[in-house]
Amino acid sequence: MYVPEHFNAPSTDAMLDLIRQHPLGILFINGSSGLDANHIPFELAAEQQALGTLHAHVARNNPVWTEVRNGDEVLVVFRGEESYISPNWYPSKQEHHKQVPTWNYKVVHAHGRIMVRDDERYVRGLVARLTRTHEASEPKQWKMTDAPAQYIASMMQAIVGIEIEITRLTGKFKLSQNKDPEDIRSASTILIERGREALGESMRRITLDQED
Repeated sequence: MYVPEHFNAPSTDAMLDLIRQHPLGILFINGSSGLDANHIPFELAAEQQALGTLHAHVARNNPVWTEVRNGDEVLVVFRGEESYISPNWYPSKQEHHKQVPTWNYKVVHAHGRIMVRDDERYVRGLVARLTRTHEASEPKQWKMTDAPAQYIASMMQAIVGIEIEITRLTGKFKLSQNKDPEDIRSASTILIERGREALGESMRRITLDQED
């Protein structure tokens, strides 16, 4: 991924936070049948290994887990907030007209080594943790024990776990850092007004950092 210096993610912690907040990643492999991509929700265990470990499960019928060998290099892409940016949102455009359309976004590429975990105990524990995490905001939280035990057992047999040790993280946080503070503030305000609060606030923080 091409990352100009001014668009570099500010820190490893910032990249890990993006993964936590946007856990649906795209797993890219170069397996025995060539390139393949799968959209999978991941659990990040940041305390495991130097950069953390990603845990997930896939359907047993999904060939992705048979297309790789333990230790193969893979890539998982996590995308955060994003939006089109119009040149008309920049006050400087009205002065000299030297602005063009662009797209702002936050993205993290997690490179790592994959391991297949065809182990019911592993997948059961993973599903339980993912459920607790993503049901936490529900007024009535679903639990695995809500379903018949035999049904859950059959579902566990139908999935396979995968584990990815992260070996390298690359982050691109493109937030108009190459623009004047007044232009960034104006664009961020418009984004917030149009319901893109997360991206707008991220851009607004850029101007505060520039002022410090």
